[in-house]
Amino acid sequence: MIPEQLILIGALLLLTSIILSKTSHRLGIPSLIFFLLIGMLAGSEGLGGIYFDDATITQFIGTVALVFILFSGGLDTKWGEVKPILWRGVALSTVGVLITAVALGLFINWITGFSLIESLLIGSIVSSTDAAAVFAIFRSRGGEKLKNNIEPTLELESGTNDPMAYFLTTTLIFLVLNPTTSIQSTVLLLIQSIGLGVILGVVFGKGMVMLINKIDLHIPGLYPVLTIALAFLTFTVTYFVGGNGLLSVYIAALILGNSNFVQKKVQMQFFDGLAWLMQIVMFITLGLLVFPSQIIPIIGIGLVISFFLILVARPLAVFLCLLPFKVGVKDQVFMSWVGIRGAVPIILATFPIAAGVGNANMIFNIVFFITITSALIQGSTINVFAKFLGLTGSATEE
Repeated sequence: MIPEQLILIGALLLLTSIILSKTSHRLGIPSLIFFLLIGMLAGSEGLGGIYFDDATITQFIGTVALVFILFSGGLDTKWGEVKPILWRGVALSTVGVLITAVALGLFINWITGFSLIESLLIGSIVSSTDAAAVFAIFRSRGGEKLKNNIEPTLELESGTNDPMAYFLTTTLIFLVLNPTTSIQSTVLLLIQSIGLGVILGVVFGKGMVMLINKIDLHIPGLYPVLTIALAFLTFTVTYFVGGNGLLSVYIAALILGNSNFVQKKVQMQFFDGLAWLMQIVMFITLGLLVFPSQIIPIIGIGLVISFFLILVARPLAVFLCLLPFKVGVKDQVFMSWVGIRGAVPIILATFPIAAGVGNANMIFNIVFFITITSALIQGSTINVFAKFLGLTGSATEE
């Protein structure tokens, strides 16, 4: 295929995705569903006939996209709204992810032929929620705010729980390939990963503010380019010293977004648009990677796992994590329901394939089906459920 044909196909896929995203807002369905379907239709078993099965390239595209998405999310997060609910958000994004992964993993091990490690791996892959999917729906329905600081809690959780899921997934893949690794070394690795991620995120965040404000570039359009370079520098340096790069990127962006810096408004708009572009590219690529014929055989077990995740594992994680906090039962029920799975689980599902883990293709197909099910069932009912529980209207402090 010549370069001009690739450019034409890419432009048509982007244009179609953007147009259909308007339809998704009206139907209350996360845009990711449409983007994934477009990728599947363009894929080897769809109308487009584009053959694509490279998990390594998909993993690379997904990682780059996640850096942009998390950086944009951090820029948009207002510290004043996050501060009152900081610890309950952190509890959900760390302990909550762990509880979800373990509960789901044990259930999968009980009802399937997967080993315990493989079952926990699947649980870890689908343990994080998707901020983009959740709040694309909220913001498309008249701009109503949720009561009792529910919205910033869910935003903080979604923005910070991907690193935990990433760590659990990569660690379990390592354990599958190296079964003699001790639990003690795994725990120490977790502490190191999160600790360095937080520390370097703060360091790079403050450094970004200073550098962007002092460098005095002669071309204004270079400021977003500089910020992109700094975001990826934050991710890679943290990764190579053993920290969690995704966490450091989010924290650095949080610090930058809550500071004054050169061309702040322009840069915020630029990264918002760039994050949407990355989401579209990422979802279409993931759609291309899927072979629908391989999904059909796992629909039965996929539905069972999906319903357990939605109705048991997620609520269990929310209620246990929020025990120390004064959070109403209705609020907890709603937070349990807003556990939409999105792009991150599908990206993480490519990691076992790239690493050569046994049953990797089946794991990917199960994760893909769980994600689609979660987005369709939970994503299309969020606003209705919020109104049913009486949580919409003017935001109030607890």
